[in-house]
Amino acid sequence: MKRNILFIVFILCTLAGLQAQGYKVGDSATDFKLKNVDNKYVSLSDFSNAKGFIIVFTCNHCPYAKAYEERLVALDKKYKTKGYPVIAINPNDPVAVPADGFEEMQKRAQEAGFTFPYLLDEGQKIYPLYGATRTPHVYVLQKTAKGNIVKYIGAIDDNYEDSSAVKTHYVANVVEALLSGQKVPVDFTKAIGCSIKVK
Repeated sequence: MKRNILFIVFILCTLAGLQAQGYKVGDSATDFKLKNVDNKYVSLSDFSNAKGFIIVFTCNHCPYAKAYEERLVALDKKYKTKGYPVIAINPNDPVAVPADGFEEMQKRAQEAGFTFPYLLDEGQKIYPLYGATRTPHVYVLQKTAKGNIVKYIGAIDDNYEDSSAVKTHYVANVVEALLSGQKVPVDFTKAIGCSIKVK
């Protein structure tokens, strides 16, 4: 009996671990419907002219997330018109981190001049599907006949501290490659940032 219980616990833990891993490069990412800071709901399917998406799990309070705000705006301004808009999602639980509550998101989006949707992952249902673990954590998707295919997972670039010292612009390089029909140079890097907060 005890052996059976341990076996069941092992299986459940294994399944939970597999689920927590989220998407890998080449997987098809699910759509979502999340509330934006303008109180309207946003889905990937709303962007009929998009060629893909720069999905960024980010938040208000994390210093790493704050360090990348201007760079996210720059990425959106550069690639939105070319078919790759930035879609930011706050995965943190507002009870665990009140600074990441919805009203605070609205204030932050205005203060930082966000040019892209800033969505709340209410109930924390979307970030586990993607497998995001940090803020910021980026997923570049390419829209295809088979769905939104994950082409890159990881960091925005190689220097969160100093934008002027960046040597490799991971996300920009991926989008440029996709736009020109070339092979993505690097499809996975380690996301550097704060851990996603849960209750």
